[in-house]
Amino acid sequence: MAAWPPTFDARLVHAQMLTPSVRELTFERADGTPMAFAAGQFCNAILPLPHELDGAHIKRSYSIASPPGGTPRFEVAVTRVQGGRASEWLHELSVGAVLPFTGPHGFFTRPVASAAPSLMIATGTGVTPLRSMLLDAVAAGSQAPMWLVLGVRHEQDILYERELRDLAERHPFVRFEPTLSQPPGTWNGRRGWVQTHVRELWDALVATTEQPPHAYVCGLERMVSSVRDLLRTEMSLPRAQVHSERYD
Repeated sequence: MAAWPPTFDARLVHAQMLTPSVRELTFERADGTPMAFAAGQFCNAILPLPHELDGAHIKRSYSIASPPGGTPRFEVAVTRVQGGRASEWLHELSVGAVLPFTGPHGFFTRPVASAAPSLMIATGTGVTPLRSMLLDAVAAGSQAPMWLVLGVRHEQDILYERELRDLAERHPFVRFEPTLSQPPGTWNGRRGWVQTHVRELWDALVATTEQPPHAYVCGLERMVSSVRDLLRTEMSLPRAQVHSERYD
């Protein structure tokens, strides 16, 4: 039987705003042990905030946004939710603070050695585990196609935009397709929800490769369910080719 993921302390060593509402937090394990995880996994932060029902500390799950790198550091991205005790507290957390975590957890992973061409579909901070997968694959020298469509409301909400565009420019097997649901008139990119672009991008990806692609979907439950139904029911993809994780 596999051992339960351990509890460990980690210190906040850096913080920055990625968008007006999303704060990136870089933690470092206090014991100096390398943070061992698979790209796509998440960890649980145990916050010193009492739960309304039982008084126990609040626990929140966050996908690891950074790739595995053999260091004690890892990154998470937290959206500030108005009235959300945990997110507001984490947005005010000072560098140097120490929090207990458990992890890694989760099976939403993409092993590089056996990775198929992939269409990655995300909204908001659902891009964080996909960013980890992308960076992990590039660092390992994989050249299996990875196409990412990221849906947000406004251009200022595109997480990791400069980094993702740079990856796409430097690596022909990476494609980055942000889409805005509330675009300005000057926006020249994709418009609307991610669901409206999935079939087109999937067909284009299939045309570039002989190996059956896989889909990786992450975001709010409503989007994940809609895209999963499109892929599995309308497009008749086998279950094994569709991987998903929701965070609400």
